[in-house]
Amino acid sequence: MDVDFENKIRAFRKAFPDEETCLRLLARYKWENGFFCKKCGHSNYYRGKSMFSRRCTRCKSEESATAHTVFHRCKIPLNKAFEIAFLICSKPDISSYEISNRIKIRHMTCYGFQKKIANCGDSPTEKALLKKVLETLNHTVEVQLN
Repeated sequence: MDVDFENKIRAFRKAFPDEETCLRLLARYKWENGFFCKKCGHSNYYRGKSMFSRRCTRCKSEESATAHTVFHRCKIPLNKAFEIAFLICSKPDISSYEISNRIKIRHMTCYGFQKKIANCGDSPTEKALLKKVLETLNHTVEVQLN
């Protein structure tokens, strides 16, 4: 086993231990240029019912931080999904079996999410958001290691 890689994984888990930390990061990048409702285009919002979600003041449509991202409708905890993305970014040749063993989630779930990240949707904004998240994950881990 690569000791440096194992240290990176430990640092990642320390930096992103829970769903809230991951949602905070995702929301920060998703709405860094402001909120625009996907339904009506309005830019005013108030806090939604769930953590880091936003509700349009005009049409009352609520949008989560994960909506319209690669993490949308993710069936696994967000910190585990972030970890899968981090593993794929850090070690592109990693197999879904190894990911499954590392994070203790069913192999087919890991395989499906790995493919979703690899394909990264059709939207350029989705790709750009994932790139920013992955850069931040890598930077945060590097800071943790130093």
